[in-house]
Amino acid sequence: MATENTLLKIKKSIEPYVGKRVRIKANRGRKKIFEQEGILEKVYPSIFVVRVEESESIRRISYSYSDILTETVQLTLCSKEKNAN
Repeated sequence: MATENTLLKIKKSIEPYVGKRVRIKANRGRKKIFEQEGILEKVYPSIFVVRVEESESIRRISYSYSDILTETVQLTLCSKEKNAN
């Protein structure tokens, strides 16, 4: 029960950043770290979606709130200087 409340708190803390540029740092195991900047696109009851624009394509990557809880994923807001791009 405590985890459900914690996941709800994480969701509510992320919701105000929808549409803003964020930096994702995800641990993919075996010393593989994925770092990318993107836009927090949508927040759903169990997951959130980040749109990552690569050189020629756009990818949407989804993560669960438990990924943040277990620190597999770190989500930080980018500075305003980078939002101007």
